[in-house]
Amino acid sequence: MRRIVCVTVLAACTAPAPSTQTQPAMPPAMPPARVTRDSASSTLVPPNFGTLRQDDIAITFRPPGVLVTAIPLDESVIRLLSPDSYRALRSILESKRQQITQRSEMRGVREPRVWYVRYSGIEPDARFTPLDMTITSGGRDYRPFDIIPITGGFGAERLQARQTQSGLLLFEEGVDVNQSLVVTIGAVRNTDWNNDASTGILSKLDQERANVRARAAAAHP
Repeated sequence: MRRIVCVTVLAACTAPAPSTQTQPAMPPAMPPARVTRDSASSTLVPPNFGTLRQDDIAITFRPPGVLVTAIPLDESVIRLLSPDSYRALRSILESKRQQITQRSEMRGVREPRVWYVRYSGIEPDARFTPLDMTITSGGRDYRPFDIIPITGGFGAERLQARQTQSGLLLFEEGVDVNQSLVVTIGAVRNTDWNNDASTGILSKLDQERANVRARAAAAHP
């Protein structure tokens, strides 16, 4: 009996006393960001070190009465923009993230390629057709499988002079912005997304990517 009592007393003496202070609640864990295949590649650089303007990476067309501007919203591309431009395009992408996910899942597309398109009226009562865009990548043609309007009148597909409408075009995973692309609207082809040292957008992106890495390294030696 004496041995049992000693063990009980010893256990009581060594047990930690209950805390009388209220422990602060741990902050909820942030959900992991969705990383697409392009953003996990070696072309991804830190954000907020770029200097390019949107016009530097835009593919443009001038069909009758309309100026069309198309920009891929892949992280590997838009992180090369100046901080303000990067945040503006990133904000557009995130504001439509739920719709992008839902519509892509309906089509069985896990990693959609999202392009921002802007249509500016040059003449009165000009018309545009968002689905009339084809991207040739890796020898295959891709048409947008869905459209998400950004501005209210986008669905009317009609513009007055100096009026602008914008939206997002969703493409399948095969559109690779790290390779040369041919973008076609109607019968008009644009081949600016290439590696030409003087005029190619890809060449411009590669140069800025090297510059961004150098700036980031200097800022965080």
